[in-house]
Amino acid sequence: MPTRSEVVDVAGRHVAITNPDKVYFSGPGYTKRDLVAYYLAVADGALRGAGGRPMALKRYVNGAEGEFFFQKRAPESRPEWLRTVELAFPSGRTADEIVVDDAAGLVWVANLGCLDLNPHAIRADDLDHPDELRIDLDPMPGVPWDDIRRVALVAREVLVDHELVGWPKTSGSRGIHVNVRIKRRWTFDQVRRAALALAREVERRAPSIASSKWWKEERHGVFIDYNQNAKDRTVASAYSVRPVPDARVSAPVTWDELPDCELGDFTLATVPGRFARVGDPGAGIDEAVGSLDALLELAARQQRDGLGDAPWPPHYAKAPGEPPRVMPSRARGNSAASPAPPAASRVRAADPSPSPSPSRLRGNSSASEAAQLGGRRVSTKPLVEIARAATKEEALAGFERWRGRHAAIVGYLQPADILVDGMRGRFTLWYRIRVNLEHVPEAERPPQEPLDAEYDPWGAMR
Repeated sequence: MPTRSEVVDVAGRHVAITNPDKVYFSGPGYTKRDLVAYYLAVADGALRGAGGRPMALKRYVNGAEGEFFFQKRAPESRPEWLRTVELAFPSGRTADEIVVDDAAGLVWVANLGCLDLNPHAIRADDLDHPDELRIDLDPMPGVPWDDIRRVALVAREVLVDHELVGWPKTSGSRGIHVNVRIKRRWTFDQVRRAALALAREVERRAPSIASSKWWKEERHGVFIDYNQNAKDRTVASAYSVRPVPDARVSAPVTWDELPDCELGDFTLATVPGRFARVGDPGAGIDEAVGSLDALLELAARQQRDGLGDAPWPPHYAKAPGEPPRVMPSRARGNSAASPAPPAASRVRAADPSPSPSPSRLRGNSSASEAAQLGGRRVSTKPLVEIARAATKEEALAGFERWRGRHAAIVGYLQPADILVDGMRGRFTLWYRIRVNLEHVPEAERPPQEPLDAEYDPWGAMR
């Protein structure tokens, strides 16, 4: 039976919507047709955030509850009016990515199952100089929404003190994003350095609720993810629909609204009406273009005070001055320290070697042990790894079985002690679960066991 389709006329451009009745959000019953109608209703705001930028396609072909995959390369079958631009990635590879310029482009990507929009922080006419600094406030489990708002307000203070204007929006998931338009003068590395300086300053001003620490087990409160400004990173842009059960939206808000708003206020059903009533609260962002000079001066002062670079995301070359970079629970097990490897060029391929087996993990290292081993960083937290799986559900099932075997210690664990990591591979996402045992009495801490679910994300490459 042929797939049913509809054709939408968007300002004279005809876009086919295949299987428009397909349900994308099973709870409220929102369909692909509803998603298309939503993006048409908020097109001006969505294009302000994502238009004119290379975009990674994050496709939920089976709806919000299904697995997604990233598609960087533009599909060969696409309208002739939809342009692309070639990007080079830290791996050394290149890809032609989609650039959405109008409402028809929004409809076209929505038809592919792109619930949210994931543009890069650059314009298609200048791929080397970002025009946006992105502040991503990512709360640890159990952090109250009010603390996230408080950290956002501290970030605003830091921006104002450094002559920059921030434009807040809900992330649509659990946190808050603040976007800052900047002049196209600085490289990705410089923008990231400015973002790191800002994150550290926010942590200095609000040390009890804000953290700039990269390693998840060392964070507390709200993490200011400076690495979202590294090259090749994308963030859900304004008016993106997020894959949560009630179809929440990453909605721009004013600073005056922020203290009273709730994440659930902004959904696929409510945002179009709000947009029609009040317009786009982020409408002035393109006129508020600022300079990074003051933040880079702050970064230089921090460096003089002993704060050098911080860890980069995986698959990036080690930067000069960067501390040893390895996930703490995957540190080398040899005891002879050796110098860190020399810095390489910024572009290199990802390390294809598999992570160590559980027998080589130092998950129960005590906090008093050396911070480095074999030239690689060792966790200062007592960690055990529980599961690696292709899906989050499989990983969580492995954790539940582990928790059943160790019921006696469960009462000691705090929400932030359960570390659920979405690990992005070259083409797919896989999941890892670790447990921080620092709140468990040392004598009662279970040892590292064979992984309950042991997915090998590198198997296909080998």
